[in-house]
Amino acid sequence: MFKSILNSSRQSKKAIFVAFDLVALPICCWLSFALRYGDWTAHNFAHWPAYLLAPVIAIPIFIRLGLYRAVIRYIGYQAQWTVIKAVTLALLFWSLATYLLALEQYTPRSVFFIFWLVSVLVIGGSRMAARWIILHDFPGGDHKAQDQSDRVVIYGAGSAGRQLATALAGSSEFVALAFVDDDKTLQGMDINGVRVYAPADIAALVERFDIDSVLLAIPSISRMKRKAIVDSLSRFNLRVLTLPSLSAIAGGKVTINDIREVDIADLLGREEVLPDKALLDACILDQTVLVTGAGGSIGSELCRQILKQNPRCVVLFEQSEFALYSIDRELSKLAGGKVEVIPVLGSVLDSAHLTKVMTQYSVDTVYHAAAYKHVPLVESNMITGVRNNLLGTWNAAETAIKCGVKNFVLISTDKAVRPTNVMGASKRFAELVLQALSKREQANGIRFAMVRFGNVLGSSGSVIPLFRQQIAEGGPVTVTDPEITRYFMTIPEASSLVIQAGSMGCSGDVFVLDMGKPVKIKNLARQMINLTGLSVKDESQPDGDIEIIYTGLRDGEKLYEELLIGDNVQKTDHPMIMRAEEVMLEWSELKPIIDRMEIALDSFDYTEVRRLLLKTVSGYSPQHDIRDPMHYQASTVVL
Repeated sequence: MFKSILNSSRQSKKAIFVAFDLVALPICCWLSFALRYGDWTAHNFAHWPAYLLAPVIAIPIFIRLGLYRAVIRYIGYQAQWTVIKAVTLALLFWSLATYLLALEQYTPRSVFFIFWLVSVLVIGGSRMAARWIILHDFPGGDHKAQDQSDRVVIYGAGSAGRQLATALAGSSEFVALAFVDDDKTLQGMDINGVRVYAPADIAALVERFDIDSVLLAIPSISRMKRKAIVDSLSRFNLRVLTLPSLSAIAGGKVTINDIREVDIADLLGREEVLPDKALLDACILDQTVLVTGAGGSIGSELCRQILKQNPRCVVLFEQSEFALYSIDRELSKLAGGKVEVIPVLGSVLDSAHLTKVMTQYSVDTVYHAAAYKHVPLVESNMITGVRNNLLGTWNAAETAIKCGVKNFVLISTDKAVRPTNVMGASKRFAELVLQALSKREQANGIRFAMVRFGNVLGSSGSVIPLFRQQIAEGGPVTVTDPEITRYFMTIPEASSLVIQAGSMGCSGDVFVLDMGKPVKIKNLARQMINLTGLSVKDESQPDGDIEIIYTGLRDGEKLYEELLIGDNVQKTDHPMIMRAEEVMLEWSELKPIIDRMEIALDSFDYTEVRRLLLKTVSGYSPQHDIRDPMHYQASTVVL
């Protein structure tokens, strides 16, 4: 019967409570007289007109004050206060009516107080009893509403968890059925009518309540602990949502709008090290800073963090019009007129333009993030990739020397180590150029630094956005090889470390960021599928939701990435930054090779470009013939 009531319409449920009050109020009135007289017949029911008058007066007042609008499942202290106000007001009108109808002479004054107390207990208690039955015997309450709501467990019964439960009380999107917390003093308690369980009970809760999602309300714990929790939840194929850190929650007040997808960084378990303020300020504070590739994933985050260090001026140098428009608009708003933000549309290959910009704004520091970084695309656009990554870096560096720039920081990549692709080879060649220039320009005061790191989460070339899109589309999720691994770091963390590393050491130093442990891409894909509440379709689970398929390594792709060419690496004062000691070439030896490379690029001599890369870049080992389609066409014409 209760289940059929729960599945009935909202109007039907209101009618049930109105009917209950129609019956309960006369009984409460009779009971008040009976208690006053000590006689269960209350003088042979002599006051029966007053009994009938009670619901006639009270029901319209209850309706007016919204007593029947409350959703019983979410009823709380506010609703009880409404009951007290409604009963009090109804009693005043009932007292007035008994006086006007000449019933007052038969009504002892103490009856009014007894009637008020009994009515509050019965009317309010009936609502709380109904709520208790719904929560304990029918978790999730309204089954029709439940069809459109996620049945959730809140992981964490602390302040954030309690605030979240309160916020969910008025939500049609989520229905909180249980808390989970490892605090044994809380386990077994009810918080706002929701029971607290131990983490070991999650499997039973999933089975009992048919849980859809877990909401992590533990914003202050370490990332390692969060990763352990997320890993433990991934086997249940539950959608896992979380709250941001307490510092990111406005005013410390948790709302339903704070709920978000689990950050992929939570799957890595890396603890970020607090930045060194002195290193952040060294090349930025009260200086003019130019960022090439300012609209890219790394370039734009560099700009955001540079702005926080109070530079005199930030010059955004970018060849993509839309990317430049976007980052200029964002930074100008953030700067609020306190820091000058200069958007410049241009290419790092345009020496005259770069000279004009660096001279006009008296640039002190250059962060060179402009590069083509997508491995298969650079592989199939060999000439353009090498020209931009190698000659663009050389051109920017020579211009910086000529214009009196003090610091030049190159954003490099782990793919520059024993590269198997054109992108990595061109970036290692660019490192060699800066190393040679640093030795050539020892007396001129400019300091060159190179910072090498692996993949960043959420960048335009990262697998994470691709996996999210494939999962949203129902799969399959594509992984190149079951054994492929990659290093990962968040964009903000990488950008902060780039700025700090760029302030260290001597000119010509190559810095390597501590990327933590490499991650198997197939495991990352599996976790992302599971944490959206879906299951992986494979041989062991043929009825799963999303399949992972392996497409084979792409052109120029390696199974494993490396960060060091040799074994000679030194620690620095920063625990996340290392200094690599690597072989370099003298400028007198390198310059003729660059000249020949420039001629080969201008004449589209693909074979010579590859030969020069093989000759110059130690460890470069391409895995296939030249894949640039323009090379195919040129070969066909020659034949």
